[in-house]
Amino acid sequence: MKELTDFQKKFFARGTGATLFTQEEFDQSLAIARAEIMQIAINTTKTAISIERDECAKLVDAMRKGLDGVDVPMVLDVALEQLATQIRDRLTKQRHG
Repeated sequence: MKELTDFQKKFFARGTGATLFTQEEFDQSLAIARAEIMQIAINTTKTAISIERDECAKLVDAMRKGLDGVDVPMVLDVALEQLATQIRDRLTKQRHG
């Protein structure tokens, strides 16, 4: 990063003396920025949860596939199939709800 000149240092230290924003304008802009940041955080969190749940459903599918050829009770196979379906259905509801 380039070093500031003495003039720049003095300018930034003292400012121009001119008011760029009123306190009310600053507060309003800050509130808008905070709301936008919160919305981005919420959407990012929802996306992360959705990705994680989809991966969970894939793990259940992989587990079922890994049991092919193994003598397991049918109830376990059905339960795993239903679990993967319920995870995916929950994702669908959350994406559209």
